[in-house]
Amino acid sequence: MPLVLPPVAAAAARGADSPSTSGRTALQPCSSRWRPDSSSGARWAGAEQQQQQRGVRRLTRLQAATSPPFYDQQGGGSSLGALEPGGGAALAAPGGAVQQERVGVLLLNLGGPDTLDDVQPFLYNLFADPDIIRLPPAVQFLQPAIAQAISTLRAPKSKEGYEAIGGGSPLRRITEEQATALREALQRKGVDARTYVAMRYWFPFTEEAIAAVKRDGISQLVVLPLYPQFSVSTSGSSLRLLERLLKEDPVLARVKHVVIPSWYARPGYVRAMADLIQAELASGAFPEQSEVEIFFSAHGVPVSYIEEGDPYKEEMEECVQLVMAELRRRGVANSHTLAYQSRVGPVEWLQPYTDNSIKELAAKGVRSLLAVPISFVSEHIETLEEIDCEYRELAEESGIVHWGRVPALNTNPTFIDDLADAVTEALPYVSSLARSSASLAASMSSDSLVPLGEVDALLETYDRDRKVLPPPFLAWKWGWTRSAETWNGRIAMLALVLILLLEATTGQGVVMHLMEVHGLVK
Repeated sequence: MPLVLPPVAAAAARGADSPSTSGRTALQPCSSRWRPDSSSGARWAGAEQQQQQRGVRRLTRLQAATSPPFYDQQGGGSSLGALEPGGGAALAAPGGAVQQERVGVLLLNLGGPDTLDDVQPFLYNLFADPDIIRLPPAVQFLQPAIAQAISTLRAPKSKEGYEAIGGGSPLRRITEEQATALREALQRKGVDARTYVAMRYWFPFTEEAIAAVKRDGISQLVVLPLYPQFSVSTSGSSLRLLERLLKEDPVLARVKHVVIPSWYARPGYVRAMADLIQAELASGAFPEQSEVEIFFSAHGVPVSYIEEGDPYKEEMEECVQLVMAELRRRGVANSHTLAYQSRVGPVEWLQPYTDNSIKELAAKGVRSLLAVPISFVSEHIETLEEIDCEYRELAEESGIVHWGRVPALNTNPTFIDDLADAVTEALPYVSSLARSSASLAASMSSDSLVPLGEVDALLETYDRDRKVLPPPFLAWKWGWTRSAETWNGRIAMLALVLILLLEATTGQGVVMHLMEVHGLVK
């Protein structure tokens, strides 16, 4: 079994850095590539002065960050002290008077390189995460070297993918716009809350966001991963880092918080998706609306994750059913397909695969297809390059004549307003890490397959049920084990490749030569 990248790694590192799921080996010209608009600002400008200033700021912030370990950190410890030397804001006023509650909303996301120069260090941060590549304790000191090697090898091809969508990922800009829109929606509902963007592998890092939460004296924090469907493979690493940051600081440990791990079934989200689909069907791109296949494309995960109890597949299927039920109520009776994209490597991922499904639909006579990125709420490389370029070209080559793609939700008003409702509904369930053991039961939600709860309680639930992220990089185990079989297979394949290379370069039969040396043949 080869090394398996979790979906979070496959998505970020992909670009064009791995065998394309559509069968292509290189980027093809794309007529619908995303171009940055004027609102992208200095991030997309090439002015030398702006790049120098940005470089200085990034160096300072990278040195402050404790995870991912972009720079070697001597002595460990939290970054919060470095970012806020004066310590955190107290949660009680002088004299023991309790301050008015200060509400914060922490938006969790993956992050992405802002420029092509950011691609390699971004990939380094990704692969330096022990939740992405897990090593046995005895060799964990090799993690930085392995991360450096993988990121260096993948960077050139990944840059091609990001160059095709404008020179970098728009994920940070869009997430910050979502945070601003969410804060304004909460204010309209009478909730004075501050919003924070916490990226796992690039700016603004989770440590920076948590430092701001501490500095602002937030006393109630709603943690909102920007993934509609829950999976330990997408949210697990961010939640584990967040748990550590909250626990290791006495001020933050007293901050009452709650996690909304899954919100695909919320009525506003379902309505927003149905609105976008209905609008694209009526856009004029299709001569016969009733003949359009509604094609939901979700990010895939390895089957092994689902076998370990990850609810992602079940939530995704229910999500599609809810969206289609809403469309049916509106009189949209089109057929639909759910498929999974972005697989990496030869291991089995959730099926059907997006590329295979497109070919099969075309072979069955489908000529109009509307792609719906169902697991993505922001435009990024998987929508702008993989769907808009690779899958569209594959569809056209396979016989699809009319193609359309539903845009990501981004700052869709219905979507943002529903997120604001989710935050206000979650506030009564906030609790600190110094809570009673019975608080988890009080925070269960009947509307989701995943419990509403605190960070540590949520992780404990999955650990207790053995619903943990399967290690993508298997540790060595002695004896007749699956791990031993895996490593034996890898060693055998490597030896075979070396033998074939030697025979090809020397023109001599290596195996026969070895047998002659040892007297096995004459």
